Amino acid sequence: MFLPLGETTVVDRLYAELEAEDRIEKVYVSTNERFASDFEAHLADSAYEKPRLSVEATRGEDEKFGAVGALAELIEREGIDDDLLVIAGDNLFDFEIGSFLDFFERRDAPTITVYDVESTELAASYGVVDLNDDRVVDFREKPAEPSSTRVSVACYAFPRETLSLLPRYLDAGNDPDEPGRFVQWLQSRGPTFAYTFAGAWYDIGTRESYLDAVAWSLDGGSRIADTATLENTAIGSAVHVMPGATLVDADVERAVIFPDVTLESTTVRGSIVDKGATLGGIDLRDAMVGAYTHIPDGSS
Repeated sequence: MFLPLGETTVVDRLYAELEAEDRIEKVYVSTNERFASDFEAHLADSAYEKPRLSVEATRGEDEKFGAVGALAELIEREGIDDDLLVIAGDNLFDFEIGSFLDFFERRDAPTITVYDVESTELAASYGVVDLNDDRVVDFREKPAEPSSTRVSVACYAFPRETLSLLPRYLDAGNDPDEPGRFVQWLQSRGPTFAYTFAGAWYDIGTRESYLDAVAWSLDGGSRIADTATLENTAIGSAVHVMPGATLVDADVERAVIFPDVTLESTTVRGSIVDKGATLGGIDLRDAMVGAYTHIPDGSS
């Protein structure tokens, strides 16, 4: 299931903004064979006209091209020969894509987005950027000792002529997985610019970051589906309870409860409980529970 975010999902939030931007002609949704059917069904149920599925011929982890390799393969597969906007699908930000494109068009050069995480410890997990005004003068991927707290966000704009450099970068044996390595390589060869934004940004790759994004989207409140059943249940802040869930004698805060979950006499804090799971008589904290899990499992 695509990650819910208030009334929408993380990826649908991107689709909607790209659909509304007139300068975006086509949206390629790149995935591999393992997830192709999920994306295909999701797009078929949507009203979007621009997104089209583009499937790379890989399935397992050992077959993947890496993020940069997959981008080069997408460009070749789809015959892309135009300026290109690249956004990671698990990225949540609140700047307007139109404003980023305005900035990119004025610079007419490779352009990245940059956010100040205000922590060198956190910055060490990302590509760290040094700037002279809005020009990138240094870029280091996951440095042990970051020189700043400004990091690259997975949203990039490349002029048409830059796309032909991807095969050259890969053929030289450079890292095919980390997009920041390609940006670092570009920056050392010509002007590369940074669009710096404030506000919200979430790299939704962990339970904690997803729950942070949910809390942001709910603005401190909670969201309970009309078809959810709650009996003698306390709902705190930043809770999303989805359709068909049943909560009896439960206490829930900062959590996402997926469809058809059953909670009985259970406390949930900082956790995600996936579709169809049944939990009874437990104290669940900072955890992820898989779909259709039963705790206790009733096998003994």
